[in-house]
Amino acid sequence: MSISGGIVVFFITWWVVLFTVLPWGIRHDDNPTQGNVTSAPSAPRLGLKFLITTGITAIIWIVVYLLVQADIIDFYGLAEQMSEEDYQ
Repeated sequence: MSISGGIVVFFITWWVVLFTVLPWGIRHDDNPTQGNVTSAPSAPRLGLKFLITTGITAIIWIVVYLLVQADIIDFYGLAEQMSEEDYQ
């Protein structure tokens, strides 16, 4: 995997993981201030969620990197196979 490919995989994985981590531990304010929606979280703790997201993404990225390096996942082979299927 190239450096740019690794960065792209990390970035896309980070966003997917972020959207799964965002709802964790959400508590709604019983008395929201005027102008806030009743469903708005009282303490979203975004910094902690960004750190958790980065940690989970790093683990997933390392697994994907090892699978690519061991040729268990071969993106070039998959692309070539899909290209051949298009011309048949």
